[in-house]
Amino acid sequence: MLNNEKWQGFQGRNWKEECNVRDFIQANYKPYDGDESFLADATDATNKLWGKLQELQKAERAKGGVLDEEADVVSGLTAYGPGYIDESLKDLEKVVGLQTDKPLKRAFMPYGGIRMAEEALSTYGYTPNPELHKIFTEYHKTHNQAVFDAYTPEMKIARSSHVITGLPDTYGRGRIVGDYRRVALYGIDQLIAWKEEDKLNCGDGTMVDDIIRQREELSEQIRALEGMKKMAAVYGYDISGPASNAKEAVQWLYFGYLAAIKTQNGAAMSVGRISTFLDIYIERDLEAGTLTESEAQELIDHIVMKFRMVKFARIPAYNELFSGDPVWATLEVAGMGMDGRSMVTKNDFRFLHTLENMGPSPEPNLTVLYSSRLPENFRKYAAKISVTTSSIQYENDDVMRPEWGDDYSICCCVSATQTGKEMQFFGARANLAKALLYAINGGVDEKSFKQ
Repeated sequence: MLNNEKWQGFQGRNWKEECNVRDFIQANYKPYDGDESFLADATDATNKLWGKLQELQKAERAKGGVLDEEADVVSGLTAYGPGYIDESLKDLEKVVGLQTDKPLKRAFMPYGGIRMAEEALSTYGYTPNPELHKIFTEYHKTHNQAVFDAYTPEMKIARSSHVITGLPDTYGRGRIVGDYRRVALYGIDQLIAWKEEDKLNCGDGTMVDDIIRQREELSEQIRALEGMKKMAAVYGYDISGPASNAKEAVQWLYFGYLAAIKTQNGAAMSVGRISTFLDIYIERDLEAGTLTESEAQELIDHIVMKFRMVKFARIPAYNELFSGDPVWATLEVAGMGMDGRSMVTKNDFRFLHTLENMGPSPEPNLTVLYSSRLPENFRKYAAKISVTTSSIQYENDDVMRPEWGDDYSICCCVSATQTGKEMQFFGARANLAKALLYAINGGVDEKSFKQ
C-alpha cells in the first residue's frame, strides 16, 4: 500500500491480521527531544481564515449563542453540498469540509429524538418542519422511543422522579472515539473490502438473532464507508486509496471525523490520538523537500481551526448543565510508548503552537498525556503554553498506559478507551440527596407526594 522503503515493517505482511494503526506508528515515528525553536508562525492564509471565523463567532455570540440552524434538511453524509468558511477565501483552506453548507450552522439531527431536535430549533426562534415531525413520529422510530419501549415501570418511575438522571433516552450514544487515522492509512476501498470479508465470514449459516443483527450492522457500515467517499467527492477528493502525502493524510483523517460529526451529535465527539500518526507523513515530506515547516504548521492550524468550528443544536437543559456549549473534541499529544520511548514528536509541538498562532480556545480539548519521563524540552513548552493560554488539560499517562496501552484516546474529558476498539456506555447519575429524602420520608416525594 505504501511504496516507500522508509515506511518500515509493512512490506509482504497481511495488514489485517498482523498490522494495525498502532503498529504503523511504532514502526515509523521519530521521537523528538528538541525544543520549540523550529516552529513557524501563522501564514497569511491562516490569519485571513481565522479572522473571518472570529467575525462569525462574534456574530454568533451577538445572536444569543446560535448563528444559524437547519430546520428542513436531516443531517447526513451527503445531505449538503460543499461548505467553506468564506466562499471568496475557499482557495486558502488547506483542510476543507463543514458539518453543513455554512460555517457555524447547526444541523438538524432527529434520529436521537424528534422532540429534542425540535426544541433545539424553537428555543432559538426557528420553526420545525411539520413534515419531518410526521416522518419521525409516524414512520421512523427514533432512539428516544426505542429506549422508552425498553424501560421497565420501575425505570420510568426513577426517571420521572429524577432520583436517577443521565439516562439513555436523552443521552444514548455513549462515548466512542473513531479511529479516523484508518481512512488515511488504508483508504476507504480497503476498509470496505475488510468489512465485506467480515460479512462473508459472519456466522455458520444458522440465522440466529446475534448473527442477523451483526450482518445487518456490517451492511450499514459498508454503506457508511461508501457514503464517506461520496462526501469527500463533493469537495473534489477521492479517498478510495490511502493518503500519499502529509496534506492528504490530514485531509483524509479530517474527512473521517467530519463523517462522524455529520451523523452523531454526542456531547463528547473526541478527535483522538492523531498527532504522532500525522507526524510520520509530515517528516517524510519534509525530508523529501516537498513540504516546508511553514506549510506543515499551516496544515495543523487549519485542521485545528475546523475542530474549533464543531457545533451541535442543543436543548436549553444541556446548556444549563454544561456552560460554554462544549463538544469535547479531545485531542491527545505526547505520552510514552510501551517500549519506553517517548511518543513526543515535532507535531505535538505544532498542535500546542496553534494556541499561539490562533489564540486560546477550549476546543479542541488539547490534552497532554503526561509522564515525568517525557522530554524536558516538551514539558517546559507545554508548561509555558499552559501558563499563557490556560487551554491545556493534563492526564497521567503512567497510570493509564498499563491499563490501555500506548494507543488509547480520551473519549470525553478524562476517561480512556483504546482508540477505535472500545466504547463506553453511560452510567446514569444517582441524586443521592433526593434518595436520602425518600429514605427519610418512606419513599414519598416531598413535592408530588407520589410513592
